[in-house]
Amino acid sequence: MSPADGAASAVRAEAAASGPGTAVRRPSPLWTLSLFRSELTVTLRRWRTLALLGILAVLPVLIGIAVKIETGGGDGGGGGDGGEGPAFINQITNNGLFLVFTALAATLPFFLPMTVGVVAGDAVAGEASAGTLRYLLVAPAGRTRLLLAKFAALLVFCLLATLVVALSAVLVGAALFPLGDITLLSGVTVPLSEGLLRALAIAVAVAVSLVGLAALGLFVSTLTGSGIAAMSATVGLLITVQIVGAIPQLDVVHPYLFPYHWMSFADLLRAPVPWGDILANAGLQGVYAAVFGSAAWARFTTRDITS
Repeated sequence: MSPADGAASAVRAEAAASGPGTAVRRPSPLWTLSLFRSELTVTLRRWRTLALLGILAVLPVLIGIAVKIETGGGDGGGGGDGGEGPAFINQITNNGLFLVFTALAATLPFFLPMTVGVVAGDAVAGEASAGTLRYLLVAPAGRTRLLLAKFAALLVFCLLATLVVALSAVLVGAALFPLGDITLLSGVTVPLSEGLLRALAIAVAVAVSLVGLAALGLFVSTLTGSGIAAMSATVGLLITVQIVGAIPQLDVVHPYLFPYHWMSFADLLRAPVPWGDILANAGLQGVYAAVFGSAAWARFTTRDITS
């Protein structure tokens, strides 16, 4: 389904609701929902998006096979108490559910945000380069509603991409390693059912970590009419921020970078859960979303749409 098809279906839905000869009126909530659904459908039906989700699904498979080969299927060593990937890897052979945490820790620094950055960068610029953006605005939704629909679709995609990694890791972990009661990083043992709930909570926390980048990518997408340029710029900014975050001499700016609290999801594997860093991460992503979302709105509502 092309962007033009999605736009056409949304416009037809509003036209049907209005009826022939009806004057243009304020968009109804049903129209807004239809616009959001159209945006999400178009995003998920793009071959590029499906390919990126496929890569995310394969990564836990590669990690699980690598751990299986490395350990020869034997019991792994005891895990550390840190929140990094290696501590999770040490636990995978004892409990396959730890593959979820390892896969998310491995994909969060680059693969997950790169996927979100590509989709976000293409959100507006892709429509402009395809010549469908002006056609979308023929519908009585207005630029603000269209931008909100695109951002909402991006938020859903952030969650979907994270769940793809988590679900793939659960299936691979169950196939290659034993599942059972899980020993948290703090040493407390909880039943498998609670472990699965914590895995779901961690997936949501990781998705929240991508919100700031999604807003940044959407803003970049409003600055150009080239989808490729917007995607490249968004991924380039991601790499630049990661490099800045790795330079000790620039530690004064580290707390203001959107990836600063990304690994805080590991705190959900402790009992009781220390919420400080998790909430700080949510707050930081909210600030990025507010700042760059507002910038995207200011740019998109004032620019000349010529394509």
